[in-house]
This record gives sequence, C-alpha cells and structure tokens, in this order.
Amino acid sequence: MHEHTMSTKVPDPAGRDAGTASGEAGSQRPAGKRRQGALASFAGAALVLGGAGALVAAGSMLPGPESSRSLPAAVAVVPAGESLGVCPGPARLLEGTEAGTDPQFSPESATAATSVTAAVLGASGVLPASRLSLLDGTTAVEIAEDSGAPPAEGARQELLAGAVANRSVDQVTVLSADAVANQKASAAAAMKFTATDGDLQGTAAASCAQPSNDQWLAGASTTVGRTSVLVLSNASTTPATVSLELFGQGGQIQAPGSRGLLVAPGATRSVVLAGLAPGEPQLGVHVRSAGGPVAAAIQQSALRGLTPGGVDFIVPGAAPAVRQVMTGVDIQDPGGVAALTGNSGYEDAGPALQITVPGPSDAVVEVKLYGRDGQKALPSGGVVTAKAGSVTEVSLAGVPAGHYTVSAASDVSFVAAARISRGTEEGQPSDVAWAPAGVRLGSQHVVPVPQGGIRQLVFGALDARATITYAAITADGKVRAPSTADIAGGTTASIAVPDKADDADVVGYVVSASGDAAFGAVLLQQDSRNDVASLAFQPAAAGQETVPVTISY
Repeated sequence: MHEHTMSTKVPDPAGRDAGTASGEAGSQRPAGKRRQGALASFAGAALVLGGAGALVAAGSMLPGPESSRSLPAAVAVVPAGESLGVCPGPARLLEGTEAGTDPQFSPESATAATSVTAAVLGASGVLPASRLSLLDGTTAVEIAEDSGAPPAEGARQELLAGAVANRSVDQVTVLSADAVANQKASAAAAMKFTATDGDLQGTAAASCAQPSNDQWLAGASTTVGRTSVLVLSNASTTPATVSLELFGQGGQIQAPGSRGLLVAPGATRSVVLAGLAPGEPQLGVHVRSAGGPVAAAIQQSALRGLTPGGVDFIVPGAAPAVRQVMTGVDIQDPGGVAALTGNSGYEDAGPALQITVPGPSDAVVEVKLYGRDGQKALPSGGVVTAKAGSVTEVSLAGVPAGHYTVSAASDVSFVAAARISRGTEEGQPSDVAWAPAGVRLGSQHVVPVPQGGIRQLVFGALDARATITYAAITADGKVRAPSTADIAGGTTASIAVPDKADDADVVGYVVSASGDAAFGAVLLQQDSRNDVASLAFQPAAAGQETVPVTISY
C-alpha cells in the first residue's frame, strides 16, 4: 500500500499562486505520477465542492436554526389603564424634625381650609366608573358607577361630566376613573388650600398628578425662614424605594439619607429638604422610584421675620428638554417690585425663572416673555448661561405689569419653573406661587377650576396663531356650549371664569387647541388680598396604545 500526499495550489484573487500546501514540498516522485496525483486531487476537490454546493442548496431550502432566524417585531396592544391623580393633603406648619429630615407638624390655623375639585368626562350618556378616594383606597365620593355599557359606535358623542365641587378634605386624596371601550378616561382634579391667619396664610393649589417613577421639581429653597417639605405618596399596591438627586446653586449635592427612602403602599412619607441640603436659596429635586410609582409635591412656605411670605405646593413639571414653557405668570408693577426686593430678606419676593441643568454641559438659555401685546424685553437682555449640574435664577422683573407666557430655549436639555409673587409692601403679608413647565395643548384637556376668589384661564401662543376652544363643566354634570379664542402668535390672553353658567356652578373646562403651539394655566387670586396660585394644565387622556416587542435571546 502506497502512501500518497495530496496538494493543491490556491490562487489568490489576482491570479497569482498564493503558495503550496505542506506535503508537496520535497516530493521526489516522477513527473507522470505527480500529474496523475494532481488530477486525482482536483477530481477529489471537485467532488468535495460539488457535495458542499449540494449541501448549501439543500440548506437554503430548510429553515435555519432558531437562534439565527430574523423575526419582525411584533406589535402588542397595551390596554388603556386607569386614569389616576393624587392630590396633596393640606398644608401644615412645620414644628420640628426628627433625625434631620422627618417632620413633626403643629395644628393648622383656625381659618385654614382645603378642598378638592374634580371632573370626569363621559359621552353618549355613559360616564366612566370613577371615584374620589383616600390614599388607603377608602372611597370618599362615588362619582359614577360602572354602567357596563360602552357608548354605541357611530352614536353622537355628546359630552357629559361627573363632578366633585369644592369637596373638603383633610388628607391626601386620589381621583381614579376606569377606562371605557379601551380608551383612557378624561379626568382631572385640583387641590386648593387657603388661610387668612397664621404663618401659612395665603393660597396654595396643586394639580392632582399621575404617579410616576421619574419626575422633576423646581423652586424649592432651604434658607433661613424658608421651609420646603417633600411629600411622597404611594397610591399603588407595590412598595416604592425612592432616591433623590439634589441640585443647588453651586452644583449637585451629595446628601446622605437621600437614597433608599421606602414608601409603603397606601402611605405618605414627608422629607424636610433642609435636612438634606441646608442653606440653598435655589434647589432642584429629581425624584426617582423603583417599584411602585409615587406622587411627589413640595410644600413650601416663607416667613420674613414675623411676616408671612406665602405658601405654595410645588408640583412636577415637564421632563428635561431644550425648550420649556410656563404660562399664567402674573408680574406686578416693576417699580414696586424693585423697591421691595431691595430690602433685606426680600430678595426672593420678585418674579423669577429657575433653570436646572442636569447634564454635563452648560446651557446658554434664551428667555422670552410674551404678554397681551406681544413680546416684552427683559432688562437683562434675556440670554443667560446656566451652569451644568446646578440651578440658575433669572429675574423676570422690569416688564410692565400683566399676565405673561415665559419661553426658555437652549441647545442643552434643562428643567424650569417660574416664580410668581404678590405683594409689594414691606412688613405686609405676601404670597408666592410656582408655575411649572407645562405641556403643549392638544385635544380635550380636562381643566378643574377650584371655587372661590378670582379665577382666570390664561393661554399663551408662541410663534404663530393658535385657536383655543373651551367649554365650561358645571356641577350638575353638563358640558356647556364651547367658546373660541383666537390668539395671535407671541401673545398671552386671559379669560375670566364666571362663578356660574345657567345658574350652575362652574367647576372646570374642556379645552382643545389647534394651530401653532399653545399652552395654558389656571390663575387663582383673592379679592383685596395678595393671594396667588397657579395650576398648569395636565396632559390630555391617551387612548389604546401599541408598542413594538422584539423577541430575541
């Protein structure tokens, strides 16, 4: 038996020999035998290649292994969920703290009153099952029971409403409304606090917000005489572990005790921010929770010596973005503001914009104010550099008195809120409110309007004309005939809210917008008092959604 060595030369792409396989080198066999061996080798190679081609051809007709198959992303339908809004409880005077951050509250003033106003929309005679409950799930007001009959398709979608008018409350409450025909219910609520005596005199209001796992609050202060208490409420059945990121004038603040805050289901936890970041004139708070989502609000009050300086609830605004818009910003006479803020202890008694830049890059922010007659120039010029990882304040004083829409834009994402102040006399009680960055108006926003005092709808259009349609919701469950406001670009319009419509109390509005970007807020004031509060519109209800789902491993 002879031992044969087979070899082939492999041509390179250019046609040259790429080399000879080992085994051919050093062969001393005669030329004829070498040619016969070469022919045999090429024949064998042809058989191997032919067999491989057959295998490839056969393989192309068979499905590949599961791990290598390419599947299109499936689209999963996500059922519309429950509409939920958590309303903060009454403002309470801070008496002391335990372990630096846990508060102890003293009794409220004799005149303090807290109420919730809510509205739920329905159509074609069907209201979503809805209720106002306590945080532990106990029903306080049954707004509508489940009828079990969704609106008939093709029927005229005539609107009706379920309303809660000026319901007195003494703790955190929750508005919930079930989905109907796989459409999320249109529902919203607002809380209002008033007091005419004590250290917390003034008016504070807050929209009842959807709980979230990620939210931003701007406008807190922990200097002497300023009290900021972060209130975290968990309306879910899952424990929430909350972590806080704090941003101050000098940069991000690393505070022991700001991580791993446990909020049990159906419970509220309060945190005194001065225990985490003392002496901060401007403080931005990023609230993140793992597990259950939470509703966050900051109860803020000021005391200038012995003089009450106002009370408010700071609620989350829009997430970081390159443009933020706040409307319903009431600015007083510039001369009176300048005289007041020139006094010691009153530096924060004027209107201002606070900007928080969470990222690693500075933001060059252009600030524009749009009033009734168009844009008004700020004395500072309106362009400011906001440092990365810190809070920057921009004064809004110096423009004629009136209602304004504030637009701030940059090429770097940031968070913003505008401070509204009322009162220009030193030694006299004043009030403060924070207008968070709002959402662009779309279709069918439910806007609750707390009762009492002076109430105004304030709308702002930015670059071009916008058309606003608004229909009053009354306490008897009717949605009245709509009215229309045509707003020129770069202006702000205010509409007085009447106490009644056809002898029924007005408790809210259904608002829709078309045209260019428009924003809205409710401005609350009191006759012969410096009280002020602002409520940004909440997002409109979303219907059935679909999300792409990729299956892989």
